Amino acid sequence: MFYDVIGWTGMILVLLAYFLLSTGKITNGKLYQSLNLLAALLMAIGLFPKNAWFSFVLQVIWGLVAIFALIKFTKAPKKGSKNVHKSAKRH
Repeated sequence: MFYDVIGWTGMILVLLAYFLLSTGKITNGKLYQSLNLLAALLMAIGLFPKNAWFSFVLQVIWGLVAIFALIKFTKAPKKGSKNVHKSAKRH
């Protein structure tokens, strides 16, 4: 029962994230990817004891994609930033 609640919570989160993105309430940014990561983690936890390996692996990959996206968003310069890329600096 505990794992079912965890899995269902993850499923609701992934649908919520997709709904918010599709309706323009959020953008494909840190919030969206964080929701995806949390949803994937919760669904993976819910699937593991059921030995549903194909779904479990899908959630692991889904979570890894979200992690890579979050890293990308963290490293990307902010809009309007005055940081100058090294190759663009004047000598």
